Amino acid sequence: MELVVGRVVKSHGVRGELVVDVRTDSPLERFAVGSRLLGRTGRGDNATDREVIVEAARDHSGRLLVRLTGVSDRDSADALRGMLLLVDSESLPETDDPDEFHDHQLVGLRVLDTVGAQLGVVTEVVHTPGGELLSVLLSDGGDALVPFVTGIVPEVDLGSGTCVIDPPEGLLDLGTS
Repeated sequence: MELVVGRVVKSHGVRGELVVDVRTDSPLERFAVGSRLLGRTGRGDNATDREVIVEAARDHSGRLLVRLTGVSDRDSADALRGMLLLVDSESLPETDDPDEFHDHQLVGLRVLDTVGAQLGVVTEVVHTPGGELLSVLLSDGGDALVPFVTGIVPEVDLGSGTCVIDPPEGLLDLGTS
């Protein structure tokens, strides 16, 4: 299974650097010099994949700037706008911390309330400067962003494919359609 670790937002400067929207908890590891990633442009049947190699990466004003081998000017960098940067989930190390999860382990979990009623399904893990949020497609067709903190998500059971949430009043009403 391939996992998105970043998305090219735009070019930066004239030497081929790329502004990357980071979608991983381990950007230093994923974007280390020499890292090989899968770059995907397009969608569905029009998707094209190619291997890309990280030549350099640096933080710049809170953004990650990445230079890929063979991308040496603004035009070639602009051509990569929107490219997804992926890794194979098999390459991710196992974690010994029972309270730590990879994003792909959480996506697809059924979301239950504290009495066991199904509320929805986790569709994405959103990384923000304030912490992680679970994007939940609610059973009523709406959606909600649930802070992924122990006080609100007290239990994750990968074996049963569920997570229990104890949302504060109104949390699930904010994102509904």
